[in-house]
Amino acid sequence: MRDFQKPGRSAVYATNGMCATSHPLAAKVAIQMLESGGNAVDAAIAGAVLLGICEPQMTGIGGDCFVLFTPPGSDDVLALNGSGRAPAGLDAAKMRDAGHQSVPAHGIESVTIPGAVDAFCKLSADWGKIGLAASLAPAIHYAEAGVPVAPRVAFDWTESGHLQGVARDLFLRNGAALTAGQIFRAPKQAAALREIAQHGRAGFYDGPVAADMVASLNALGGTHTLEDFAATACDYVDPVQGSYGGMDLYEHPPNGQGAIAILLLNILKHFDIAEMDPLGAERVHIEAEATKLAYDARNRFLADPDHMTRLDQLLSAETAEKLAALIDPARAMPTPPPGAEAVHKETIYITVVDKDRMAVSLICSIFDGFGSGIASDAYGILFQNRGAGFTLTPGHPNMAAGGKRPMHTIIPAMLKQAGRVVMPFGVMGGAYQCTGHARFLSNLTDFGMDAQTAIDAPRSFANNGRLRIETTYAPEVLRALADKGHDLSLDDGPMGGAQAIRIGKDGVLEGASDPRKDGSALGY
Repeated sequence: MRDFQKPGRSAVYATNGMCATSHPLAAKVAIQMLESGGNAVDAAIAGAVLLGICEPQMTGIGGDCFVLFTPPGSDDVLALNGSGRAPAGLDAAKMRDAGHQSVPAHGIESVTIPGAVDAFCKLSADWGKIGLAASLAPAIHYAEAGVPVAPRVAFDWTESGHLQGVARDLFLRNGAALTAGQIFRAPKQAAALREIAQHGRAGFYDGPVAADMVASLNALGGTHTLEDFAATACDYVDPVQGSYGGMDLYEHPPNGQGAIAILLLNILKHFDIAEMDPLGAERVHIEAEATKLAYDARNRFLADPDHMTRLDQLLSAETAEKLAALIDPARAMPTPPPGAEAVHKETIYITVVDKDRMAVSLICSIFDGFGSGIASDAYGILFQNRGAGFTLTPGHPNMAAGGKRPMHTIIPAMLKQAGRVVMPFGVMGGAYQCTGHARFLSNLTDFGMDAQTAIDAPRSFANNGRLRIETTYAPEVLRALADKGHDLSLDDGPMGGAQAIRIGKDGVLEGASDPRKDGSALGY
């Protein structure tokens, strides 16, 4: 039980339905969808699209999404890949010839075709109850009426120096980032959402909205075509699965990095984490070393599933055992050779469970803060820069090429226990997400934390040769880690964010929401 004399937040309990996400307006709208007869899919779409107005630096209809969900009354976990592909004209050799060693993070080359809208349309048609127009109505309203900027959103808004052209006018106020309490409006996006509400996916991938996006990208040298947009299609895929501490973990398969969360947990199985201090240096060290090894494997092998061949190896117990044997409990290893590092943290996550216990775990992103920094002229659609997740290394399975999906950092998750779905959850934070999933599950199983406590607990992340660590760790822990050879970097901002809903056998839903974000869990 939490100490009510200390700052914190209580878990939220309800029986009819629950939403947990990173902005309170989105949580409220999702609950309203459920109360008005919609199901978890309708509510998740409504909340996710609205988050593009509440948190435009994190997400929007110019980005991608991944979804795990269960049908009503079922414990089957289904997956939908809503990530877009590179335009057919993207050419790694041309980028190398131009002197680039990586895809320019905020260049036109980084803009891949948005896939989220196609996925939302597919989900709504196949699994929703009240129709896409109803799910989009709240976002249309708030895009026109405006949303006051929340504190965490204001903190992130400062990372907007790469905004260019029309995007500067749309997302800055007199050339400066918006601050907490200022009203953000997006009437151009409202017009685009109306096209989608009226015409479905054709309202985005065909017609005036698509023409605007293509013309805007072509004016900046992009190779994007109307055919690229028209060809965009999401895919139902099979989740990948692992286990830890009596829980079965379901993750999205590549091109997302969910398999790496499973690999990381398989490595941690070789250490007695439960006997360690949950906030101590020993646990941080082992997790950091396992992270280095798992992410090195990610950077070598993860790619568009049509171009990778090592998924079974990444998921195998033998691979984890060999990697675990490389860890010295007393000394930090050098960082493995860097690969296609993806350190961006701009993502939203929403989870909804309805009265029929349909559960949705949905994550959506434009990758970098404000994505590519490029917006379309007429409809103000901010484009993702997910192409920065490609590598330019010749022969690499994740090498940039037309029609390929890049390696993604965003991963939703779902937990089962004894065959029953018990928790949809997600941990935002770009590359951190795999480590975040592993730490969250370890907090639940190794240390018996409830979901809110597991989310609140301090975080650390070994990345790019440094051990990033939150300031809530004790000084003696920092000294012990430095003595083990870690190059420490104290984070001056929040490390990611997380949301979860526990589904009790007794029918009670327990929602947890990260205090590192502005959001909340709400139920009815």
